Amino acid sequence: MEQGEPAPFHNSFPYPMPKVLAFFCHPDDIELLCAGTLRHLVQRGWELRCVTMTGGDLGASTGTREAIRSRRLKEAEAAAERLGGSYACAGLDDLAIHYCEEQLRKVTRQIRDFDPDVIITHSPDCYMLDHEETSRLVRMGSFGAGIPLFEACGAAPTSKVPALYYADAIEFKDKFGKPVEAGFYVDVAATFADRQEALARHESQREWLRSHHGIDEYLIANERMARECGEKASARSGGTTITHAEGFRQHLGHGYPQRNILAEALHDLALVVP
Repeated sequence: MEQGEPAPFHNSFPYPMPKVLAFFCHPDDIELLCAGTLRHLVQRGWELRCVTMTGGDLGASTGTREAIRSRRLKEAEAAAERLGGSYACAGLDDLAIHYCEEQLRKVTRQIRDFDPDVIITHSPDCYMLDHEETSRLVRMGSFGAGIPLFEACGAAPTSKVPALYYADAIEFKDKFGKPVEAGFYVDVAATFADRQEALARHESQREWLRSHHGIDEYLIANERMARECGEKASARSGGTTITHAEGFRQHLGHGYPQRNILAEALHDLALVVP
């Protein structure tokens, strides 16, 4: 992937540039899995919204859940702003995400409010059930957002099904420890510093891990994940060296867009694996 001025994105949408929704479970999941890609899109004119299912209310060893949630919501908003986007929370609780009608309505409401062209969410296969259930809910919400008779907290239905993408599973493995391979990669070497700075906005998590490890494990782990993904991309590229990458799979089920909008938009940075 050669660096330099990218060719213009062929925009077939009836408005200036598309919109991307990063819809994940907890505050900081976005920054650990796809923030470099999101930053690339923002730099090319895309509108970004970051949404989490929860406020990360169990993400500390002490304090009340409400106090933890309040602090982490502010951190998530600051991280989204660092990437150039806005932030919202679906208002659910940690360790309580499950596919049901009530939660589906809340997820669908968030999708309808933003009306994205592209959604990125968790891998359907991951170590944590909260992540897997989020993936299921976002998948159904992306489809149901355009169904007029599905009531979603008063939000008007959308006119389209957005293109849906799954980010890499944490540690690139499913719950059985088997590899989960990406369908394509995005070179994020040029935006990795933005990913790190956005993650650093989650100061409560950074402090928590520093107190446990005595080092800045939070940012070190983020670097390690991006480099490991870069190694995977390099190994499948046929000779290109990629230092930092993020991997994705596109949902290609019936009714979903088949055009790989994300890879097209970042064509000079994307490596599509046959």
